[in-house]
Amino acid sequence: VQLQASGGGLVQAGGSLRLSCSSSDTAFSTAAIAWYRQFPGKQREYLARISIDDYAFYADSVKGRFAISRDSAKNTVYLQINSLKPEDTATYYCAAGALLEAMDNPQRIRSWGQGTLVTVSS
Repeated sequence: VQLQASGGGLVQAGGSLRLSCSSSDTAFSTAAIAWYRQFPGKQREYLARISIDDYAFYADSVKGRFAISRDSAKNTVYLQINSLKPEDTATYYCAAGALLEAMDNPQRIRSWGQGTLVTVSS
C-alpha cells in the first residue's frame, strides 16, 4: 500500500495539528493503519493504530492528547494532536498492514509513508 502523510508544520506549544495519511490504493480500505514518530537518532515510536472498522488503540504515552480516526470515503486516516509540546517535535509516519495486532511493532510493518515533520516551538 502506498501512503502519503501530510499536515506537519511549525506550531506553537499548546496548539493542535491534524496529520493526514491518504492513499489512492484500494488496499488502503482493508488495511489497519498506524501512526509512529521518530526523533533524530532514535527508533520509531508507536503512537496509535486503527482497524478497518474504526477500533482505535493508543500508546500509553499519548492517550488523551492524540486521536486517530478514519474517513473511509476519503481513504484517509487522521492523527489529531492536541496540546502540543516542544518534545513532540519529530517526523511522523503512517503505516499500513493486514494485522491490527501487529501494527504496534515496527519490525512487522512493510508499508510506510514518507513522513511529515512536526516542529513545536516553545
